[in-house]
Amino acid sequence: MSREATVRFEPSGIEITVATGSTLLEAARSASLPVASACDQQFTCGRCGMNILSGDQAVAAESKREAEIKRRNRIDPELRLSCVVRVRADMTVTAPYW
Repeated sequence: MSREATVRFEPSGIEITVATGSTLLEAARSASLPVASACDQQFTCGRCGMNILSGDQAVAAESKREAEIKRRNRIDPELRLSCVVRVRADMTVTAPYW
């Protein structure tokens, strides 16, 4: 049986329910929110950064590769790449461009 989680996007307040294991990028696109991305979810451009406001305890720790991509692309270290972060539990997120 698949599990689901709710993702809330601020400041819009839009909430959607997604299957756990979905990426934040997939969730945002399902909510019809614009997300910057230039690498077609290949985990290289670093443009899809989001700030996890709550629910980050269920998110896997940042990998060395993610940290390097953010550093190389001058992405705020506080942001997580939404193409790699998997939704495991209810969470609230925002992006600098919303």
